[in-house]
Amino acid sequence: MTLHTTSGRWRYGLALALLTACLWGVLPIALSITLQTLDVYTLTWFRFLAAFSLLALYLAKTQQLPTLKTLRSTSWGLLAIATLFLGLNYLLYLQGLVQTSPANAQVLIQLAPVLMGFGGLAIFKERYTLTQWGGVAILTTGFSLFFHEQLKHLIASANQYISGSLLIAIAAAVWAVYALAQKQLLQQLPSSNIMLIVYGTCALLFSPFATPGQVLDLSPVQWGMLIFCALNTLVAYGAFAESLEHWEASRVSAVLATTPIVTLASVTVFSQFLPHLLPPEQLTLLGIMGAGLVMAGSIAIALGKHR
Repeated sequence: MTLHTTSGRWRYGLALALLTACLWGVLPIALSITLQTLDVYTLTWFRFLAAFSLLALYLAKTQQLPTLKTLRSTSWGLLAIATLFLGLNYLLYLQGLVQTSPANAQVLIQLAPVLMGFGGLAIFKERYTLTQWGGVAILTTGFSLFFHEQLKHLIASANQYISGSLLIAIAAAVWAVYALAQKQLLQQLPSSNIMLIVYGTCALLFSPFATPGQVLDLSPVQWGMLIFCALNTLVAYGAFAESLEHWEASRVSAVLATTPIVTLASVTVFSQFLPHLLPPEQLTLLGIMGAGLVMAGSIAIALGKHR
């Protein structure tokens, strides 16, 4: 089987990966607020349905809808894996988020880009330079410092968080499988066509379990968060899928490792305005130092490419 190779436009891939990290970093906040009224099945169904509808309208207008000819030459096995594993990731992550905080969820979900990165090394024969391996060491040290307080809280509250933490860890592994399948599918279909099929199929799979009437009970703030979640699904996954077209999976994963920094910074800002919806996270000096190391390590991995 011929493996996917990147376009070589690494700067474009880097920009798309950064956009994805920012959108995914803010997402747990919006999800946590929306989950105060909606159940996980209805929220997931709405996100997939909205993303599918908007993407279908755009592709129809630009005449980029998948044709029967391209679909016949597509690996339906890989497409099924990508669809099922992304839908399962959404469900498991939300189930875990209900039982944890956004910060704790982002600590554990970082297994996802790490596993994707190692998958890129193993499956797509990507290679890290010495500089990039140094970046991995810096990144690991940075996360250890940055999440010191969160990890202590996680251990101290094991009875409360253990099941949610396990669900998020499984969601991370499931997502890595989806991401690698998505990358290989780029050999056969454009990223927009892949996401259209994935969104539409996932919306159908979740529709029997959804309760659309719950949407009417949302407050104005929760409505805004729900719309943001839907748009986030469309834009963030579109940017992520496209980044894999232009950049190696191992380097995209390095940029995505900065997502928790965005999450905790966003929680700090948001909780100042609406503390009744989202409690603040305490960021210590040790955490700030760790954040700097995470950023430095991610940059070293992302930009320490072969000459």
